[in-house]
Amino acid sequence: MLTNILKAIKAYGGTFALINKLKLWKYFGVPMAISFLTAVLIGFSAWGLSDNLGAIISKIWFWEWGAETFRSISNFIGGIIIVTLGIILYRHIVMALSAPFMSPVSEKIEKHLFGENHSHRKTTNTEQLWRGVRINVRNLLMELLLTIPIILIGFIPVVGVISSVLLFVMQSYYAGFGNMDYTLERHFKYRESIQFVKRNRGLAIGNGIVFMLMLLIPVIGIIMVLPLSVTAASTETLKVIDSSCKVSKTSCKVSKTSCKGL
Repeated sequence: MLTNILKAIKAYGGTFALINKLKLWKYFGVPMAISFLTAVLIGFSAWGLSDNLGAIISKIWFWEWGAETFRSISNFIGGIIIVTLGIILYRHIVMALSAPFMSPVSEKIEKHLFGENHSHRKTTNTEQLWRGVRINVRNLLMELLLTIPIILIGFIPVVGVISSVLLFVMQSYYAGFGNMDYTLERHFKYRESIQFVKRNRGLAIGNGIVFMLMLLIPVIGIIMVLPLSVTAASTETLKVIDSSCKVSKTSCKVSKTSCKGL
């Protein structure tokens, strides 16, 4: 898995050159706007809600002594929870709404790598949007289910140190999952795509690690994260599909059936 993580990270190295070569920037305009506006909306919401959540948490402390200190701690914890949930919601909202724009990008990369005779399922914009919503709602629920116990682990002395690492890796996995699915939706059905990502979780984590780190860069990171991460995910996902199924050689008709043996 470590090898795949490193491959996915290295794939970002050639993204700018590939985007320029294939003239893909025009496809990223709407997704970049969606990414920026969603980030601003969630950011302001998080700013206002963190104190409210902190006030609720502080009610656990019934004693007068140390009340102010506990209130400060509660506000901090509330902020962490809100920011964590905000990042999760941001990713899934942006990825779901960007599906109709990202799928053509992945397809053009596929044509560049394998030629015009590549084989895949034909899907409409509506189908791509619905697929994006379905995948991201599923991943959102899974993330929320896993986030709660991971945050609770953070309150355990010593053991709690690994909480932030687990949270980062988990979010990276689902970020990479979403980026990979822009390619997978043309080749596999819903459940088959989930199994594909599970078998190649290293690629998802590696792609997601850079995705998550880019979100730490003010403004520019939020705007550029989708173009770079989707391009990197597409190239690596297509390589795995090709090596396993020989998509470009017509030995496996991916457009008619899921690739058996993947």
